[in-house]
Amino acid sequence: MPTKTIIATENAPSAIGTYSQAVKVDNTVYMSGQIPLVPATMEMVTESFEAQAVQVFENMKAVAEAAGGSMNDLVKVNILLTDLVNFGTVNDVMTRYFDEPYPARAAYAVKALPKDADIEVEAVMVVS
Repeated sequence: MPTKTIIATENAPSAIGTYSQAVKVDNTVYMSGQIPLVPATMEMVTESFEAQAVQVFENMKAVAEAAGGSMNDLVKVNILLTDLVNFGTVNDVMTRYFDEPYPARAAYAVKALPKDADIEVEAVMVVS
């Protein structure tokens, strides 16, 4: 039977619902969606879309590290955007957090996200 471990870190926003920041099953980590909340205050970043994207990837990085990995261990990333006009900015921000070869990725336009965020990112990571 696979080993299931709950991943939690104070360096990423605490769950605001009935979910965990991440769940590790054997060497695969399923990361819940992150929105641009500042972990220390649980307040939304609102100054710009780029600032929101950076905060989201900082949150993802903290969860990845808490699970024993790094952003380069992510194998699949799903990005939810309230406006696809921000797609290019997401690409630019991602180059700050990932080295080639990049993970598989999907990006979707959605009507709304929790707390009126403009971006949410979830991922799957494989660690050694």
